[in-house]
Amino acid sequence: MPTTRPNILLITSDQQHWNTLGCLNPEIRTPNLDRIASEGTLYERGYCPNPTCTPTRASIVTGQYPSQHGAWALGTQLAPDTRTVGHVFQEAGYRTALVGKAHFQQNRQYKDYPSLEAMPFVHDLDLWRNYTDDFYGFEHIELARNHVDEAQVGQHYMIWMEEKGFDWRPHFGRDNGNRRRHKWDLPEEFHYNTWNAERTNALLDGYAQNDESFFLWSSFPDPHPPYLVPEPWDTMYDPAELTVPSTVEGEHDANPPHFQLTQTKKPDFSSWRESGGFLPGFHSHLFDRDEMAKNIAIYYGMVSFMDAYVGKILDKLDALGLAENTLVVYTSDHGHFYGQHGLRAKGAFHYDDQIRVPFLVRQPGSVPAGQRSTALQSLVDLAPSFLSAAGVDIPRWMTGVDQTDAWYGKKERVRDHILVENRNEVTTLNLKTYVDDRYKITAYRGRDYGELFDMQEDPNELQNLWDRPDCTKLKGDLLLRLLSADWGAEPLFMPRVSGA
Repeated sequence: MPTTRPNILLITSDQQHWNTLGCLNPEIRTPNLDRIASEGTLYERGYCPNPTCTPTRASIVTGQYPSQHGAWALGTQLAPDTRTVGHVFQEAGYRTALVGKAHFQQNRQYKDYPSLEAMPFVHDLDLWRNYTDDFYGFEHIELARNHVDEAQVGQHYMIWMEEKGFDWRPHFGRDNGNRRRHKWDLPEEFHYNTWNAERTNALLDGYAQNDESFFLWSSFPDPHPPYLVPEPWDTMYDPAELTVPSTVEGEHDANPPHFQLTQTKKPDFSSWRESGGFLPGFHSHLFDRDEMAKNIAIYYGMVSFMDAYVGKILDKLDALGLAENTLVVYTSDHGHFYGQHGLRAKGAFHYDDQIRVPFLVRQPGSVPAGQRSTALQSLVDLAPSFLSAAGVDIPRWMTGVDQTDAWYGKKERVRDHILVENRNEVTTLNLKTYVDDRYKITAYRGRDYGELFDMQEDPNELQNLWDRPDCTKLKGDLLLRLLSADWGAEPLFMPRVSGA
């Protein structure tokens, strides 16, 4: 454990499958992420608390589960007055900053819930030039809201492009009908990866010059679809040489009905929608194999492109002499389907492809180097662990666990289970998953179906044991463990100080 207060650098991607690391997957090249793994510890079983963006990102900064912090689904928002890890760090004398994607708020405007991360605010450049208010505990923010060429590009990323004299308009506007596919005509020097690394490094320069401790989140928007990347990254991978995952015949026969519907041309999901709203993933997932191969090639290109700019941040840490006193964690907000189980993108499907994430921890001289661990990690643990690493007391309202004993090699593991929540409608689609070293069980509110997988005997999750008569006792035991784990995650805001 370091004797001086370490800096905290969190680097995240968006919607990155857990095995899209070169050190795990020979079909992809990520030399800089591999560098973090070789200089630190690769955790092979990192999980998100919710397989969508807003809920998990809110959990990262609060150390709470979505059912506790309130941003329980896409289309909700984290209440602007929510207390976060950033506030605690500021009170401890740390500088706090966020560069890149935030997504703590919804991306559309509603009368009673205005959102700075929605139109028209994202295009109000004067607002962002002069923005100095606290933003969820971050005293300094530089934001980008868009994915690839979406029309809602704006905020600090747009300011940066305009300050460089670049006419960004011809390269964006997907929401206005300009549907680019695979190759993006945006020059690399004006891509948000370039911007993100440049602005992250500018902050690192300032912190080093002023000898300031910092908590900095560098949040890359890729490789979230649409599948689009500038040259030469669009031709880095040959689709013909890539593995294209697919469904295995009969694997959904014992699964809940929404799995089976995804494998039909025109599925009817109306009974899951309470008010005709949007449910991520509730559509046909049928795909053409050749098209999926091309999408995978671009997805991998997006990861490798991002990796190059993660490397520039790592190089800056080295150049400034900050590496040994900076705890670096690299992860993603949730996973991604690109053909696994016949699925695409994301939805209410708690396979490891979606709820498992890359998870790398590095601090030279403190975190064991070149290690791989199967110790369970959850993104809800980041906030309390960061505070613990800095020697700052963990607030009682945080419900994640302190992972520093595992990170610094004092214990093999500190968690024996994972909880994942996924509520897309208040009642009709509300599920929770419990994961331990061997088993995974998913229960649905108000439904008699579910999922049960033996991850040791069936690591690809092809045999749902939920209705197997010989697994009745196992299912009951695991449901009790899920219930107990859910109780155990309840926040205890106030200590008991009296017996009466």
